[in-house]
Amino acid sequence: MQPRQPSVPDPQASPTQRFVYREFGNSDNSAALERGQPERPVGEQKIRVEASRKGRKGKTVTIIRGFQTNEATLETLLKQLKTQCGAGGTLKDQEIEIQGEHTQKIVQILKQLGYPAKASGG
Repeated sequence: MQPRQPSVPDPQASPTQRFVYREFGNSDNSAALERGQPERPVGEQKIRVEASRKGRKGKTVTIIRGFQTNEATLETLLKQLKTQCGAGGTLKDQEIEIQGEHTQKIVQILKQLGYPAKASGG
């Protein structure tokens, strides 16, 4: 009887393809690793609107936070807010940033859309 050879890891295998145990299915589990964002009704979200200049070299940006919805809904809302404010903006980490000081205007727009928005900050 021959002694058992120690298993040597395959240098060609990438770290994502290595697994200890797999019983069923394919090895593509990217869909399971994605985090789903819960879709809450518009009236149940707590939206805060504030103007900020921190880390922006003195330029004012209106930040809207507290959304609990998916990316597609935020993209359409961002486009609508940018159009109505006449300013640029972006979407970062479930927060909408609109260039300039538009706090009161954005609060009014969000309330018309059914969001319970409040202005925060000074």
